[in-house]
Amino acid sequence: MLHDRVLVRTDIPEGERRSTGGIVIPATAAVGRRLAWAEVVAVGQNVRTVEIGDRVLYDPEDRAEVEVRGVAYVLMRERDLHAVAAERLEGADDSTGLYL
Repeated sequence: MLHDRVLVRTDIPEGERRSTGGIVIPATAAVGRRLAWAEVVAVGQNVRTVEIGDRVLYDPEDRAEVEVRGVAYVLMRERDLHAVAAERLEGADDSTGLYL
């Protein structure tokens, strides 16, 4: 990875999803702009706020997909991340484990 790039693996595959009430939402259903969570799998040498294994919140519409060894990943700049959820942040006093 170069510079400030972050490579993430999305949590939920594209397609049907299920609401918390159990209703199946088809992949063709139009929903408003929604952010998505993903796991960081690689970072560039200039990335300062995230580490490998962190979960990050990003906008799926502003993404560049890449396939490596048959697995689809999303490549983005660090500045395009909206939030970071990390285990290392949960141990601090008065911390929710979410870095916004």
